[in-house]
Amino acid sequence: MNAEALKALIRTIPDFPKPGIAFRDITTLLLDRAGLADAVELLAATVNRPVDLVAGIEARGFAIGGALAVRLGAGMLLVRKDGKLPGETIAEDYALEYGRDRLAMHVDAVTGGQRVLVVDDLLATGGTALAAARLVRRAGGVVVGARFIVDLPDLGGGAALAAAGIDTASLIAFGGP
Repeated sequence: MNAEALKALIRTIPDFPKPGIAFRDITTLLLDRAGLADAVELLAATVNRPVDLVAGIEARGFAIGGALAVRLGAGMLLVRKDGKLPGETIAEDYALEYGRDRLAMHVDAVTGGQRVLVVDDLLATGGTALAAARLVRRAGGVVVGARFIVDLPDLGGGAALAAAGIDTASLIAFGGP
């Protein structure tokens, strides 16, 4: 299945979570076994460096990140909304296209020098992925890249990640808000 076929599996929900936003919902792609398998394979093909951990960002990044971690022979690091993880954590604030939030991970989840790939379902402004990358770097990890199913290039996330020196790839791009 190519990127256009995968794009057809993603539904658009208008005016969610607020008026003017066209929400790109990958849950319909996740329900399609061939689409999910092909999306994971296509993402894996974009990774040309060794990866020790895949950092999946809550919540859809867990689904894609877990499958990609298995495919790459890597471990899975959970990056969650603050207050959701037991034990000692580190956290980072970030801006998103319609508000602010905070991400956290366990303080001991990454050991010095581990190579970490940041994964989420969608790249918009880049705020979430940048916060995850800052967490990984604070813990002593090396961010080897960021991968997404969907990119919304009009919102500038790819440029923000590139400015931070993060190799980025997405399978599908949607224009507009």
